[in-house]
Amino acid sequence: MVAKTSILKELETIYEKSGNQLYVLYGRTDSEKEQLLKAFLSNKKYFYYRSRQASEQEQRNQMEAEIRQKFSANITKHSYDEFFNRIKSGDASKLVVVIDEFQLIAKKDASFMESIEKLRMKRLYPGPVLILLCSSSVAWVEQEMPATLGEQSERIDGKIKINPLNFLEVVRAFPQYQVSDCIRTYGVIGGVAGYINHWDQRVDLKTNICRNILNRNGYMHRAAEQLIAAELRELSVYETILYYIASGYDKLNELHLKTGYSRAKISVYMKNLGTFHIVEKETSFETGGWENTKKGVYRIKDNYVNFWFRFVYPHLSELYMMSPEQFYDAYITSGIDEYLERYFKEVCMEYVGLLNLIGKLPMKISKMGTWIGKEGNIDIIAQNSVRENIVGYCNWNQPEFTMEMKEELLKSMKQAKIDAKYFFLFSAKGFSEEIRQLAEEDTRYILVDMNEL
Repeated sequence: MVAKTSILKELETIYEKSGNQLYVLYGRTDSEKEQLLKAFLSNKKYFYYRSRQASEQEQRNQMEAEIRQKFSANITKHSYDEFFNRIKSGDASKLVVVIDEFQLIAKKDASFMESIEKLRMKRLYPGPVLILLCSSSVAWVEQEMPATLGEQSERIDGKIKINPLNFLEVVRAFPQYQVSDCIRTYGVIGGVAGYINHWDQRVDLKTNICRNILNRNGYMHRAAEQLIAAELRELSVYETILYYIASGYDKLNELHLKTGYSRAKISVYMKNLGTFHIVEKETSFETGGWENTKKGVYRIKDNYVNFWFRFVYPHLSELYMMSPEQFYDAYITSGIDEYLERYFKEVCMEYVGLLNLIGKLPMKISKMGTWIGKEGNIDIIAQNSVRENIVGYCNWNQPEFTMEMKEELLKSMKQAKIDAKYFFLFSAKGFSEEIRQLAEEDTRYILVDMNEL
């Protein structure tokens, strides 16, 4: 089971603190929030309640029944005050109270949070307690919770978000895979713990995609649409927009022309997709060559949603008429390496960030990004506090990194109107002899192959 070990450590640190604490723990569907909670609670005294889609009265009925069963409690009043007055650890140890999907209660019943506050202030339970209010609704926690809870929101000690795993964590999750296999996997499913836990590192990319995505009984077969449908309506509009972004139409005007939707309407839907971390507006690194920069570019942020709308959505009819293996060979094989280029660049950028973190770069950088030009791109620009640059170029597809690629990078730098103190040249497959000779003669050029990643 893959879980965010950093989150477990944070929860343990909070648990060890004296006194009572109240935290919100949240993460998207498939973040394996429940598995993480199970690991955290394994050696502790706790009460866990999973909220239902129910009326206020029925929600209380369900919680009352579970408290009666777990604590053999004699409950005389039908209130959250009464419920939390009957929980106990049985000794001096801290009790952990977990209310999962708590938004289903908080949206309807104001008395719930009032009782939670009393519990935190030791007015209902005398012993030490850690209260975890958990949710799978990221947008609700980040956008609506403060208004729903009002002043009570300010009394929460902190929020802990379960983010997807970064690439380094994905590599650790697949010890049997080569780095190249991890990049391919990351490009398809990202760092979503639930997806990773259903991925079999004993078999290759094609087999996993066929089993988990293309097979109609696969764990991820409906995951992209379910992620969108969980919080958003008008799926026909959202899926139309996502299809065209995945197909390369990444400007507002292009989307307007392809979809027929007004620019104003597209902007509203983009904002909603951005709220759920499905789409993002890519901002180019600020340089002097602003007139040569491509502005207002949208991209699908969620790796798996991007994969689904790039390869599967356009050919859904064929998927129902073919075996998964036939579909993969017909519609995925030829385009998968081009698709993965973007994710190789993301991995290289994460690598530069890690080197900076541990002091292994030739200079300390303060910000990093990508430059998106009208005629070319700079994959990585890393800049220090006095505006000196490290630039990076990432070769995933070609057999080797060539001098032509280096010249292409220099041309893009001229368009962007920047220079560089150092050049990081990344290659998944190797370097030409000319490039190797250049790096030996000019220490500004640093070569990084796949194994070093």
